[in-house]
Amino acid sequence: IFSPEQGRNTVSEPDSIGGSYNLRTTNNKMNTSPIKLFAAASLSMACTLQAQTADASSEQEAVETVELDETSLTGRALYSDQVNALKTPTPIIDVPQSLSLTTADEISLRGFNSISDIVAYTPGVNMSQGEGHRDAVVFRGVRSTADFFVDGVRDDVQYYRPLYNVEQVEILRGPNALFFGRGGAGGVLNRVTKKGQIGENFNAFSGNIDTFGGAIAEIDSNVTVSEKAAVRINAYYESYDSDRDFADGGDGYGVNPTATFKLGDATTLNVSYERLDYDRFIDRGIPTGTDGEPIGAFDNVFFGDPDVNESNFEADIIRGSLEHNFTEEIKGRFDIVYGDYDKAYANYYATTYDQAADPDNVTLAGYVDTTDRESLTLSSTLISEFETLGFEHTFVVGAEYIHTENDNTRMKAPDTTVAIADLKSFSSSFTVFGDDTEVTVDTASLYFQDEIELFEQLTVVLGGRFDSFDIDFTDNAPAGSDDSQKDEEFTPRVGVVYKPAEDISIYASYSETFVPQSGEQYPNLGDARDLDPNEYINLEAGVKWDFAEGYSFTAAIFEIDQDVVEETSTDVFERVDNEIKGFEAQFSGQITDAWFVTAGYSYLEGDLDQGGEPRELPENMLSVWNYYRVSEKFALGLGAIYQDESQIKNGEGGPMLPDFWRVDAAAYYQINDDFRLQVNVENLLDEEYYPSAHSTHQATVGEPIHATFKIVGRF
Repeated sequence: IFSPEQGRNTVSEPDSIGGSYNLRTTNNKMNTSPIKLFAAASLSMACTLQAQTADASSEQEAVETVELDETSLTGRALYSDQVNALKTPTPIIDVPQSLSLTTADEISLRGFNSISDIVAYTPGVNMSQGEGHRDAVVFRGVRSTADFFVDGVRDDVQYYRPLYNVEQVEILRGPNALFFGRGGAGGVLNRVTKKGQIGENFNAFSGNIDTFGGAIAEIDSNVTVSEKAAVRINAYYESYDSDRDFADGGDGYGVNPTATFKLGDATTLNVSYERLDYDRFIDRGIPTGTDGEPIGAFDNVFFGDPDVNESNFEADIIRGSLEHNFTEEIKGRFDIVYGDYDKAYANYYATTYDQAADPDNVTLAGYVDTTDRESLTLSSTLISEFETLGFEHTFVVGAEYIHTENDNTRMKAPDTTVAIADLKSFSSSFTVFGDDTEVTVDTASLYFQDEIELFEQLTVVLGGRFDSFDIDFTDNAPAGSDDSQKDEEFTPRVGVVYKPAEDISIYASYSETFVPQSGEQYPNLGDARDLDPNEYINLEAGVKWDFAEGYSFTAAIFEIDQDVVEETSTDVFERVDNEIKGFEAQFSGQITDAWFVTAGYSYLEGDLDQGGEPRELPENMLSVWNYYRVSEKFALGLGAIYQDESQIKNGEGGPMLPDFWRVDAAAYYQINDDFRLQVNVENLLDEEYYPSAHSTHQATVGEPIHATFKIVGRF
């Protein structure tokens, strides 16, 4: 079984679905200090990760080891590649930013099936409900549905992102405009996809079924075509189910063939096509009561139309990246991504409920929404290492162009009061016109960063980005009109890293980002269209310490100042200053040869200009996970997460999500070198909890105790 210690040698052949298969691990620990790892100080739209192991030996020994090269240390390198490194070779310990990594091996072992599963164990971030039809992450108190990336390229369509083709998930906190552009006000989440592995042939699979009745099957097959080419196919099928009344779940699939070509000693080409298709049931949760908290008696009641609440999503995505070493000191990369997305969803939900005056009835509202989006991204990056005036420089310069066409329609249903006892037979009718818009967005960007080593212990990072964001809007409503807006912004970044010793760094950083008034998804220009973009400034200081072999600790304090536009009264918009500050800490360590622990904690507090605190901002969040190897064939896992209470809406004294603990567990059994059985149990103590909410009467109900039985293998 995968040894989760970062930097520790793992055993057996690479398995992109299930991790290493042998419970035995070597006692040799890698000295990571000279290894150059690619990290967030050099993040770019064009970077990728290929977390890999070296070729397995032709003859298997009783205890097999796999050597890792400079750029393949899974779990430590943010962006590395099996051929050429295109980002600054900066160890993570030298990165002036807080970040968390989750590898494919951890995803498999922990039984993670969604972005929300990963976020639950990540300090400083938590999930928002996303109206039941999309991923929505709250990064350090800033809620976002668009700060998602794939291999460093923007992925801002609203949908649920699968993990079947993921090599690593990276969550970076703090404003990140330098390499990611607009948005990223509290952080970003990037998925690194699996690539073809030249010189390797393997077939891996996993299958699981849960006690709700859902099931997932995945396959990962890599074939070396020649000495200079490899083809890899990842695919999955999933059927969803739930404990909630009338919730049918749905199903979906994804297929992602990729090819890697070594065009010469200095040039590599990666191309891929991905098809996603799913239908999912939409559940907006339950109402709150007179005490302002979700009503536990409704935990199994579905407030909506069981025949209508559904999301249908289809996507066809083509990705290509060309990497070239011009010299040993100058490297370049060019990326092109085209995506065609079609989404339709119908959403009925509780909008008004009065537990004291009318406990037997609820008012429902709803809409049906369609989105047709095409997006083309062109991105290029050049990195150079040189010395001038006695100082060593790692200089990154890049350019990006994104063209997006987005058509959106919406029809609404009139508010309807329904007896709660009759919800099962409720049916909806969408008869009220909402929106019919066509939007074209063109974004052009230039950015640079210089990482300057002033002397051996002190490095300064200087960078900036210029973005031109141009949006044209057509309203096809009967009284609609055309409109446009252009925003141009420069966002700087400054960082300082001081290393009193090789295994410890102390850093400070300043960064900015912006969000146009058209918002994250730009369905229209908004009522505040003539105002400048919202601006976010992040100040952060922290320490990273590998204080002993097999142990690491990171901590950061930060403050995010928000200069944003809010509607202070009906149709009156004003700029306000909000503030979020906090503390984060992460620890991982191999306590004994058999026991590994990883833990995270965050403290967050926010102040709104108009009083109160931001929505969905738990003051304290804690997570811990333990792996314990009982024998060579048997291992156990035990973890827990804690989330403090939080406001459902901005302000104070309103409806609240109560705090909660959730305990999870796992057990693993290695049948032989090729097959592993495991069971993952979520909510072991069957806690009643509510992790998120979209609005006052739409609180998500946490799932009761359930187990997932899984087999992982190769052939």
